[in-house]
Amino acid sequence: MSSTDPFLLSTESTSDDQWVLASNNKGKLAEFKRLFAEANLNVTIVPQGQLDIEDAVEDGLSFVENAIIKARHASRISGLPAIADDSGLCVPVLGNAPGIYSARYAGEHGNDSKNNAKLIADLQPIRTANPNTPIKGMFVCVLAMVRHADDSLPIVAQGLWHGEISEAAHGDGGFGYDPLFWLPDLQASAASLSAADKNSISHRGQAIKQLLKQLA
Repeated sequence: MSSTDPFLLSTESTSDDQWVLASNNKGKLAEFKRLFAEANLNVTIVPQGQLDIEDAVEDGLSFVENAIIKARHASRISGLPAIADDSGLCVPVLGNAPGIYSARYAGEHGNDSKNNAKLIADLQPIRTANPNTPIKGMFVCVLAMVRHADDSLPIVAQGLWHGEISEAAHGDGGFGYDPLFWLPDLQASAASLSAADKNSISHRGQAIKQLLKQLA
């Protein structure tokens, strides 16, 4: 490949060695850039924004459904194989909310501060009733890869990252709910980890490893 950056479109690439990444989320794109670079795939990963592809309508009822919807959407418009991510935070005591609605939990898509504030508020009555019980949570990432838009056998990989939901934000890195996602073993939040440390254990890092195993 002529380019060492998996997120730069190579002029020598063909459709056989280009895949579209079906995301316009800046935080996700930054993480995927590092993760795909470490994976040494023999393909060029092209963010859908570079091809003027807008986000798909995510009307599925699960992470798996939405990931496949997004992958098919990007593949249909681009004519290329596509990879899509659907991810979010599940809190069992809230019936696994915010779940697939994580990015718009507070009503406004992508407003991290409002989403975090709503999560803290929704959990406060539960904390009050059970003051000594940690509140468990898990980040979920589902990746779907389609070879073409009508692929009847998408490759699906899943990563789960278990932790606890803290009462207040910690750390200034990451994005989304990272400041509230507490890792007891590390005594740190996801937002306090370096990019390399986060990628090595995160839901997204786990999902990519699973995807690569299936591709192999």
